[in-house]
Amino acid sequence: MKYVLILISFFVFFNCNNSKENTLKEKVKTPFVWESANIYFLLTDRFNNGDASNDINFNRTKQTGKLRGFEGGDLKGITQKIESGYFTNLGVNAIWMTPIVEQIHGGTDEGTGATYGFHGYWTKDWTAIDPNFGTKEDLKKLVQVAHKNGIRILLDAVINHTGPVTEKDPVWPSSWVRTEPNCTYDSYKNTITCTLVENLPDIKTESNDAVELPPQLVKKWKSEGRYEQEIAELDAFFTRTGYPRAPRFYIMKWLTDYITEFGIDGYRVDTVKHVEEYVWQEFKTQCDYAFAAFKKQNPDNILDDNKFYLLGEVYNYGINTGKYFDFGDKKVDYFDHAFQSLINFQFKWNASQQDYETLFANYSNYLNNDLKGYGTVNYLSSHDDGQPFDAARNKPFETATKLLLAPGTSQIYYGDESARSLIIEGTVGDATLRSNMNWTAIEKDSETKNIIYHWQKLGQFRANHPAVGAGNHQMISKTPYLFSRSFSKDNFIDLVVIGLDLPKGKKVLEVSKVFKDADILYDAYSGKTATVNKGVITLNTTYDIVLLEKAK
Repeated sequence: MKYVLILISFFVFFNCNNSKENTLKEKVKTPFVWESANIYFLLTDRFNNGDASNDINFNRTKQTGKLRGFEGGDLKGITQKIESGYFTNLGVNAIWMTPIVEQIHGGTDEGTGATYGFHGYWTKDWTAIDPNFGTKEDLKKLVQVAHKNGIRILLDAVINHTGPVTEKDPVWPSSWVRTEPNCTYDSYKNTITCTLVENLPDIKTESNDAVELPPQLVKKWKSEGRYEQEIAELDAFFTRTGYPRAPRFYIMKWLTDYITEFGIDGYRVDTVKHVEEYVWQEFKTQCDYAFAAFKKQNPDNILDDNKFYLLGEVYNYGINTGKYFDFGDKKVDYFDHAFQSLINFQFKWNASQQDYETLFANYSNYLNNDLKGYGTVNYLSSHDDGQPFDAARNKPFETATKLLLAPGTSQIYYGDESARSLIIEGTVGDATLRSNMNWTAIEKDSETKNIIYHWQKLGQFRANHPAVGAGNHQMISKTPYLFSRSFSKDNFIDLVVIGLDLPKGKKVLEVSKVFKDADILYDAYSGKTATVNKGVITLNTTYDIVLLEKAK
């Protein structure tokens, strides 16, 4: 009888422990990892018009060059697409939008008509949202809806410069900005202490001298009835930080307000290499403080324990240089107590010159060695890169496969997934990259729908598996081309196998290096399952790609 009791006790103990282990496994959620995120980058004005009543403001009615005026896109339009599931279907888990702060009221004349600040990089007032983009209530709702759908929001920060000077927009005081010389980009100093282009006043970010507020800003705030409130907040900020009332610290205060008020998750930071590197360390300190304050005040609105995300645009930075950017006479590490990730301007060249295995293996090596603990954001087209990977949109499937399956963070530029044209006749310069989102083609064109289907399948797989972007890459076989990615964080372990350029129809694939016999695998591309038998699986699908995960 004693032995029976012992056996029964052991059986109960064993099963209870098993039950606890199974429960623990079930509770391990897939973590959000910035190093493997799928970021969707859009021009706020060009994505979707959710409110036609705000299309014209400040009498911005001059005849413009083609695609150089406001087209109507706004915050409400983005929110509508989040609510419709558009981003979720693409596997997008972060949205970066161009700056939404109030832009200069006037336009510049470039010979082909006026150009307005539709792109968001010509700031007039950092403390206000441009009415063409919407209101603070619109931004609040956008962030709330995004978070409800598991999507992070990145705004775009500009500290380097104000907007150009126009008849409606006087130059800021000389204590705040310089208007010459133009940058020559041949040294560290000649990239920072200068104006990017003519008539784009450069903030004196190096200065520690206390300055008064620009008179035009004081006048504006008083006319809007918020001068006293803005002054009180500035007084509190400078008292808390002990910073001098120097230009850069005013702007940092104004930008970090969007964190504490709305709970945004990160900033993509513009023109990083044109500002002293220590400025970004100061900015990070204030962003971290603001994010912690938001989380403390809004415990129910916290998505996870990730830190505030800072993504830097160091123009022409490439992943092969590791942590450093070389000015010729000086090397700078922008990751040092500042940025978690930098935009990788090299990826489009690598993608055009290298096969899948060379591209993937090299990037895995960079990210797991020289850049371990940090990240890069890969892109194949963007708003200001005149030499995109596929301007004619002849390779939308290859674009998706290389971008979404490459190690690192991916950045989809709006319309990549729908083959929105990047060659628009009659445009000048960057305008050709900034056409309106092609929603009609998405809704009605069968070929566009096929393209989006491919982007959706890859994007969702990436979003579900941090191993795709942040894991270690290992080739399993060259022919057929099969590779694995593995990732672990705390109690979470992620293993996937991916095959590309496979035969359509029957496929016999070796998976024993990753999965065990009797494991049931799910192909997230075709929706079919197969059981591992003697180290292999057999799948019969009409596709030349497989995205394999262990069936749940």
